[in-house]
Amino acid sequence: MDEDLSELSREALIAEVRRLRAGIREHRDSTMHALCWHHPQLWGLLPEPIPRDLAVPDWPQFLRGCVKYRESLERELPDAPRVAREYGG
Repeated sequence: MDEDLSELSREALIAEVRRLRAGIREHRDSTMHALCWHHPQLWGLLPEPIPRDLAVPDWPQFLRGCVKYRESLERELPDAPRVAREYGG
């Protein structure tokens, strides 16, 4: 899957690492409601296409997953600022 890397020059590999790091940082630095969204731009950093057959959970399972995710933020980032701003679309 990553055979293309062996064909890249040192300079091209460094450029690829910088590109990937920038994408990871953009995702890492997401804040507020952006934390909850599907991130195809992050997946798009990979050379292969995003699979078209992604499975999406039904609403009850999805919402329970959102709650679990928010609970994990409470544990892992207990001192992060909290905001009451609603999502604006």
